[in-house]
This record gives sequence, C-alpha cells and structure tokens, in this order.
Amino acid sequence: MQKIDDIDRKILDILIDNTRTPFTDIAKRLLISAGTVHVRVKKLEDSGIIKGSSLNLDYNLLGYNFVAYIGVLADRSGQSYDILESLKKIPNVTVAHLMTGKYNVICKIRAKDTKHAKDVIMEIEKIAGIQRLESMISLEESINDKKRLMKSIFTELTPKSRVNTNNGEDRST
Repeated sequence: MQKIDDIDRKILDILIDNTRTPFTDIAKRLLISAGTVHVRVKKLEDSGIIKGSSLNLDYNLLGYNFVAYIGVLADRSGQSYDILESLKKIPNVTVAHLMTGKYNVICKIRAKDTKHAKDVIMEIEKIAGIQRLESMISLEESINDKKRLMKSIFTELTPKSRVNTNNGEDRST
C-alpha cells in the first residue's frame, strides 16, 4: 500500500473536486509553490495513484436518461472473458464487471429511452456463450460520492502525526 503525506492528500482532495484545477490555484490554497504541486502530482502519477484525469459528462443533458444494469449468465464460466470482449464492442455498455455469484458478468448500459435500451439488450443477447440475461432498471442514482471513500483512504494512507512527550522524545500517536 502506497503512503501519502498530508500535502499529497490535500492536492488529491482538490483534484477530486475538479481535475482541471490549475496547479497555481492549488499552490495558492495550500501555500506551496506551483512547482511543488507539479512534482507531487507527477510522483502520484508515476506511482500509479493518479491514473490520468477524466471528463465527467451529464448524460441526462445529452439525452441518455435510461440506465440499466444487466446480469449476464454464461453457458460456461470460461466464456466470461469472451463475453466481456464482445461487450466492449457495444458503445452503450459503459461499465462491465467480472463477478462471482448469480451472474458471471454485470454491465451498466445507458440508453435514450426504454425502446433504445431494449435494442441494446437485444444486441447483448446475440453474444455467443450467453445463457440468460436479467435487466435491472435504475430509478435514480442516489449515491455517487468519490470523496467519501477517498477521505477514508486518505486517513489510512496519511502517516500518523508525531507528538512530543514529557521527556522530549517523539512518539507516534
């Protein structure tokens, strides 16, 4: 597990809110130089903690209001990777997970409406090796909070502060 210090945590906290925040703005908020921010972000990228930045679209404004999760049961579990490869070719499949339990794969689809979703589901049904599908329609996205988990992870990864004891020695708390 990679350790990060308090400054790294604060930089990440700002970037989670807006990945496009200029390094100069981050530097001003944290009272450090923009060069320090640049070096630290580069270190976080090189270590793999930061894996690029992403664009966050509002699909509803683009007309893709329908979200469903599709449970995929394969004929044989060994076919799961072939099914995943086929799912990659369907643009409306935005997320797919290899699973244990009732389904071999669960994927998320976005569509314009129920008819469009039906067309996407029918396209998924054509994939070789699928025994059965089950669709679950999302009524609303109630929780989408990356920061909540990140704050917990930051607490785990940030070294404990040091306190000065009566005899002058530093000791971890």
